[in-house]
This record gives sequence, C-alpha cells and structure tokens, in this order.
Amino acid sequence: MRISRIVRIVFVTTFGLCFALPAAAQYIGILQSAETMNRGTYKLMVAPIMIFGKDGADNMTGFTARAGYAFTERFDLEAKLGFFDQGTVVGVDGEYWIFRGKDYNSHIDFSLTGGFHWMSRSDNRSDMMGFELTPQLSGHVTKKLELCVALDASFESIRDVPPGVDNSFTRLHLVPGIEYRLSDTIDFVAEFGIAINDNASNYAGAGLALYIR
Repeated sequence: MRISRIVRIVFVTTFGLCFALPAAAQYIGILQSAETMNRGTYKLMVAPIMIFGKDGADNMTGFTARAGYAFTERFDLEAKLGFFDQGTVVGVDGEYWIFRGKDYNSHIDFSLTGGFHWMSRSDNRSDMMGFELTPQLSGHVTKKLELCVALDASFESIRDVPPGVDNSFTRLHLVPGIEYRLSDTIDFVAEFGIAINDNASNYAGAGLALYIR
C-alpha cells in the first residue's frame, strides 16, 4: 500500500513536470511603448523571439506577428500570433494609455495592457490558456528614440490534466526595451525579458512595426 502510494506520487509529479517545463517556453513579448496609436491607425508587426534555455536546456526560437487598430486616442486592440516548435499561440490584448506626459520629446507615459492567449500544443499534450496583465512606462530620450520598461505578469492554465496535477502557474518578467522611429510609418522595436520567478525564462525579441494611417 505504501509502495503503491509512492509510485503514484512519483508518477503524478513526473507527469506534471512534463507539462510544466515546456509550458514556460512560449512568449509573444510586449514589443511596444506605453503610447497607443493615433485613432484610426492600423498596425502590422513581425518579430523573431529567442527563449534562453534554463538548467542546461537548449535555446529556442519562434516567430511572432501582430495586427492592431486604434479605436480612440488612448485605446488600441491587437491580435497576436506566435509560432514555435512546441505549438502555436493565438491571443488578443488591449492597451489603455492612462497617463500622458505634456512635452512630446521628454514626457513619461504610463499604460496598462490586458489580454488573453491560447496555445495549441504540437506534441499532443494538453493545450494552455492564459491571461496577461502588463503595466508599462516609456519616455522619449530623442525625437526618434523611446526607452520602455514593463512588468509582465502571465497567469497560465493547462487544460485536461490528470487529477492531482497542479494545472496553473504564473510567469513574471521585467522587460526593458526600445522603440526607434525609422520613418513616419515604420518603427524598430526590441526588448529583453528578464525572468523574475522560477516559471519564467529569459527571452529577447526584435522586429519592425508598420503603421497604416
């Protein structure tokens, strides 16, 4: 009876790790400043993502794409896709520009982004869904360059896990980044996600954003 219980605990723990370890390796990133787009503007963005392996694990790369629209001067909505070896991530988020500085070239901006995402696993394991909440600060250091920093909190849930396996976990990242205006319609964006809890991994991403007004 005691041996059976130990075997069951080992099985459940091992099975849970099979879900939890790969689950920390898919990020779409933030890749934007705290400023929302001008009302009526469309946005298209593509960016590769590199996730750095932990405890000897290999690094992984993925590809992300976004499409957005600004409904007001302070609120925009974006659909997002992420393609990784382990699965595909689909999501949507909305950003609200809470605080807007007075001087265009020196002001500090603050926004709050919230959204949902779904990951379809390619290895026939359970899919995942999650909710993200991201407060962000940014500010212009020149007319073309913005520095950004965000705290990204992602609350994940694994679907259809066996009884006794914890199906939820949280990932936290501190995310510094930049946004640089290449032209009136194209920005270069880059960031580094610094893992600040055990369920998160460091990552880096950079890409181009096209604005259609």
